[in-house]
Amino acid sequence: MATAQLPPSENASQLDKSNSRVREMFRQIAPRYDLMNHVLSANVDKYWRWRAVRRLKMNSGSPVLDTCTGTGDLAIAIAGKAPENVDVVGTDFCFAMLEIARKKTAADDIVFLEADSQQLPFDDNSFQCVTVAFGLRNVADTDRGITEMTRVCRPGGQVMVLEFSRPRLIGLRQIYGFYFTHVLPRIGQLFARNDKSAYSYLPESVGQFPDGQALADRMIAAGLKNVGFKSMTFGVATIYEGFKPGESSNA
Repeated sequence: MATAQLPPSENASQLDKSNSRVREMFRQIAPRYDLMNHVLSANVDKYWRWRAVRRLKMNSGSPVLDTCTGTGDLAIAIAGKAPENVDVVGTDFCFAMLEIARKKTAADDIVFLEADSQQLPFDDNSFQCVTVAFGLRNVADTDRGITEMTRVCRPGGQVMVLEFSRPRLIGLRQIYGFYFTHVLPRIGQLFARNDKSAYSYLPESVGQFPDGQALADRMIAAGLKNVGFKSMTFGVATIYEGFKPGESSNA
């Protein structure tokens, strides 16, 4: 478990994370979103999701929520690993992404709903696990997003975040920064020609998003306990998890 953190970008105030801007950006890149992700990560994103799903503590008979689900990859992976009688709900505020998610699965145990992660349309204590993969940094108010995930999680339940992070290793950190800043946006624009800013937004959003202990502290502030994080692929991505205080009804 690492605790070091990098300072936020000096250009943090320039990044537009308004709902309208982010929703429109993802609407435009939705048709090629999956292909771009797999190409730009050399398919390692599939491994990251696999690792995240393996860490989920799921019990039969209680639903799981995947927020900012996008085209549904994590929700689908969760459904494939979940015990019997576990319904999976995926939410996103971009309808175009959800349309693709629905086409990718015929499973009747996954429901995709249009919803804003800052105001989830569920009662308190509704889900045994609440997840988000590569989406929390796109929520306009990070703390509100984490608070909502915690609110709808059941007592004793698990909240998990899978997100990009920044390597700490000298040398790799510089190479990673160059790739994200100069190479990735140009490759991304070959796929997303209708929105030239989409893959400039990606390195900017990662560079300005809290990672390591900084994000863990925000999860603790939202009321979660036993919060920890595990970096993967030399720190390029990190899994964060915490638990909502109280006894689980499934324990």
